Amino acid sequence: MATFFGQLVGFFVIVWGINKWVVPLVRRAMANQQETVRTQLDESAEATRRLAESSAYHAKRIEEARVEAKHITDEARTDSVRIAEQLRAQADVEVERIKVQGAQQVSLLRAQLIRQLRGDLGTESVRRATDLVRGYVADPAARSATVDRFLDDLDSMTATAFAPEVESSDLRSASRDAQAALVTRLEAVAGSLSGEQLSALSDELTAVVKLLIAEPILARHLAEASGETEAKKQMLQRLLGGKVGTTTLDLLDTAVSVRWSTTTDFVDAVEHTGQLALLARADRENQADEVAEQLFRFGRLLDAQPRLNVLLSDYSKPAADRVGLLRSVLGRASGANSTAGALLIQSVELLRGERADEAVSRLAQLAVARRGEIVAEVTAAAEISDAQRTRLTQVLTRIYHHPVSVQLNIDPAVLGGLSVVVGDEVIDATLSSRLTAAATRLPD
Repeated sequence: MATFFGQLVGFFVIVWGINKWVVPLVRRAMANQQETVRTQLDESAEATRRLAESSAYHAKRIEEARVEAKHITDEARTDSVRIAEQLRAQADVEVERIKVQGAQQVSLLRAQLIRQLRGDLGTESVRRATDLVRGYVADPAARSATVDRFLDDLDSMTATAFAPEVESSDLRSASRDAQAALVTRLEAVAGSLSGEQLSALSDELTAVVKLLIAEPILARHLAEASGETEAKKQMLQRLLGGKVGTTTLDLLDTAVSVRWSTTTDFVDAVEHTGQLALLARADRENQADEVAEQLFRFGRLLDAQPRLNVLLSDYSKPAADRVGLLRSVLGRASGANSTAGALLIQSVELLRGERADEAVSRLAQLAVARRGEIVAEVTAAAEISDAQRTRLTQVLTRIYHHPVSVQLNIDPAVLGGLSVVVGDEVIDATLSSRLTAAATRLPD
């Protein structure tokens, strides 16, 4: 019995322990589980609600999409009709534009073809005319006739007011007057000098010019405008006495006694006087025409031989080398005049600030101007007769109201007729120039 009660008490103790500790845990676990189930049920209901809303929204969007698709389809159909109409209109405009452009292109090509045909025809005509002219002037009589026709036309020209100066000068007023005084003094003393004495005078003046070029301070002192004329004459006597002749000293005394604008003008005037001394000798020996002619011919040689002109004008080379080259050229020339050669050598030796061809041209102009003539540079296809040269000289003298010296240049390229250059005026009546003018007037 005690065992029974003991077991019963133990049973109650166990039941009490279970109620005390286990049952609350189980209850809390069940409550938590129930809460979880309720939460899940609520979420499931919410999900079901959302699913229903989503289905309704989906159905609505499908309907809207169907309506939108129908709207787009209708717009596309309308746009396709409109685009097709626009394309047809654009195609019509493009077709019309292409037709107009094609017509313009055809017209342009036609004009170009006509212009090309005209140009080809004109070129061929000029070529044929050139051949005919060349064939015609191959006969010397026919070529001479072209010169006669030019002279007839020139003879009928009205006299113009053109009257080039015999001797142009870039000198300032003071230097021009000073140079005139020096030249006047030369003319006063030259009459009593022989040809050899004139050459010696020219050589001495050339030596003085080289001294003045080498000693610019001396040149500046001698050229300066001051009242110390006697002092400058005494200086010349100390420097050059016994080394140059009395005539040279007399001319230099005149040069330092007058007023010069610049030192360069003074040095140039001394050189100019030396050249005039040689030209006076040529005049004295009746060689003035020959000297002028040979100077002009040498100038044309320099024009035809630019390499020779460059070598003679090369200031980097010693003057002796340039003079040696000039002597070799003159030595190969048959019939070279000694006075003309001396003038050329003097000009090349004293070159400064200009080319050889410019110095020779200036010298040739001086040779002609000294005789009171102007130069007419005439270009012909061949030599003209003495009668034609005489007539040309007379006609030009009548036109320019001044004695004229004709310098003839032979150039077969002119074919026929003559080209005359007097100063800055050009009278070109050559057959080649007329053919060239005809060619330039051809359509492009």
